[in-house]
Amino acid sequence: MKLSSETIRKMMNSVKSTRDQELTCGLCYDELDLFIEMKLSGKNADEAMPLVKEHLDRCAACREEYEFLLLALEAMVQ
Repeated sequence: MKLSSETIRKMMNSVKSTRDQELTCGLCYDELDLFIEMKLSGKNADEAMPLVKEHLDRCAACREEYEFLLLALEAMVQ
């Protein structure tokens, strides 16, 4: 299997952007309720929970789950 230069570039960027502390998808999911609660109450969840924010920025599956839950809860509040 031959990798395109674009695929290799994306893989290298992913490797370079790793950190000593990162959340797994499971740990991120465990924290989503608090993260969303903070967002809905107007608090700065990104600053208070930077590892969750970073994971959501990198993981499309967790970001999709987050966005769905946020929309559902926002609809309930209104």
